[in-house]
Amino acid sequence: MDIDWLEPEATARGSVIVVAGRGEHAHVYRRFARRIAFDGYRVAVVENDPAAAARVIADAESGLPLTVVGSDSGALTALDLAATHPAVSGVVAAGLLIAGTDAFTGGWDGELEIRSACPVHRGVLAADDALDRGTLGAESPVATADSLTHVQVPVLVVHGGADVLSPPAEVLAVASALPGARVVVVNGGRHDILNDVSHRSVAAEIVQFLERLRLPGTPDVLLREPAGALAQ
Repeated sequence: MDIDWLEPEATARGSVIVVAGRGEHAHVYRRFARRIAFDGYRVAVVENDPAAAARVIADAESGLPLTVVGSDSGALTALDLAATHPAVSGVVAAGLLIAGTDAFTGGWDGELEIRSACPVHRGVLAADDALDRGTLGAESPVATADSLTHVQVPVLVVHGGADVLSPPAEVLAVASALPGARVVVVNGGRHDILNDVSHRSVAAEIVQFLERLRLPGTPDVLLREPAGALAQ
C-alpha cells in the first residue's frame, strides 16, 4: 500500500494519522490535514480500517512523536491502536461513540444537520464520493469506561457540546476512565467536530496537544484563567 503523507514545508515536528469515521472517505479530512501540516506535522488520512492504519503507523518516521486522531468510530479505532502499538505517543478522540449512542434514522438533510453546521464542509460531504450516506445509522463498537482502561498514552477528547448523536455529558463520564485525559467540549459543536464551524479553534487545540507530546512534562504555554482573575 502506498502511503500518501502530506508533508510540512519545514522540518517535521511529528507524525499524525487521521482515522475517518463511519462511511467517510479519506479526502473528507483534507482541510483538517492541511491545517495540521501547516503547523509542522506530517499527516496521513486513512479510512476506518485498523490493518491499514497499522501499516501507516509502521511507515511513520521514527524518532518523532506519533499521534492518532480518530473521529466517530475512528476515535475508538485510534484508542485501540494506541493500546496495541507502542509507537503511538498520543490520541485525539473526536466525536467519541459511547454505549447508548442514538442511531440516526432520518434522511440526508437530517444527517447533515447532525454532522456539521459548516457550509464549506457540508459542500464537501455533498460530493458523491465523500461518504456512504446513511452510515450514521449503522451499528458501531462503542467506548465504555472498562474498554478504555487499557489506554495508557495521553489522550485529548474533543467533543461537540451540541452533539445529539453522542451526548457530551455521557462522553465526559466515560472519558474519566482515561488517565490524565484532556477533555475539550466545543460550545455548540456538532458530531463532526474536526470539520465543524469551529474547526480552526479545534485544530489549534490539537496542535497544542501535539506540542505537549513533543516535550512531555512541560507546563502549558497558554494558561486559561477565570474571567477577571488577572485583574485582581
